Amino acid sequence: MARALVESIESVVVGKREAVETTVATFLAGGHLLVEDVPGVGKTTLALALARCLELTASRIQFTADLLPADVTGVSVYDQSTRTFRFHPGPIFAGVVVADEINRATARTQSALLEAMGEGHVSIEGDTRPLPDPFMVVATQNPLDMEGTYRLPEAQRDRFMTRLTMGYPEPEEEAAMLLARGGADPLDALRPVATQDEALRARRTVAGLHVDPAVARYAVELVAATRRDPALLLGASPRAGLQLLAHARARAAMDGRGFVSPDDVARAAPAVLTHRLIPAERHVSPARTHEAAAQALARVVSATAVPGRR
Repeated sequence: MARALVESIESVVVGKREAVETTVATFLAGGHLLVEDVPGVGKTTLALALARCLELTASRIQFTADLLPADVTGVSVYDQSTRTFRFHPGPIFAGVVVADEINRATARTQSALLEAMGEGHVSIEGDTRPLPDPFMVVATQNPLDMEGTYRLPEAQRDRFMTRLTMGYPEPEEEAAMLLARGGADPLDALRPVATQDEALRARRTVAGLHVDPAVARYAVELVAATRRDPALLLGASPRAGLQLLAHARARAAMDGRGFVSPDDVARAAPAVLTHRLIPAERHVSPARTHEAAAQALARVVSATAVPGRR
């Protein structure tokens, strides 16, 4: 299923195989995704394509400074005919939720999304309402436009299993996309490659993949090494270790293996860990901050002993 899903999404998100694979692996691992890039590179298309291919409901929330938590979670409205309050669910009640420009919302509204991501339910007027299963948030933000934004706190960034950038396509790929697009929406041509039930079974299979104790210790050592690195002010949390191993399981399953290798862990590390790290040297540009964190992580990965290798 995973290979067919990647190929189907890649038919509309052209030339971004690594981004597509990271997205699919994040979904299979039960995580949420943060996409940081400039407008127009296919961030929303990527998320909607995933939903379309898995027959999941999808919604898009445009985050702004005046967006209220109730605009995300929903609200109860008094029905005069029945003299009762009737709940109207918000856009958070979807299988795949695109949170566009999440950093433009206030901390209060961001916290409503944070609860949904972390708990799988939302609390509304004293009632706890479960979210759909599967449920995935794909949040986006533009790292170049910081005016009028609210920086995502570390606690919220830590809720995202992975972070990626799309980047611009190669000239040949962009030309092919322009010629193929015409006036039609490319998402209309997508057909489901799996049902919702099959997606849930795939998640359970991934969660049950075998992990050797030596591989688990390798993942722990990678995470712990980020806390000791002098170039980093803040290393990865224990939650990061759990999500690193979960994403490595998904990568192994996508390669058709029933066990996790150290290479799966090392391959998952950049997408899972980099956005959680804070460099000791502060930078004004978010892109430069991410670059410094990525360089520190690369040194950590190369310096950490791999099980079974001298």
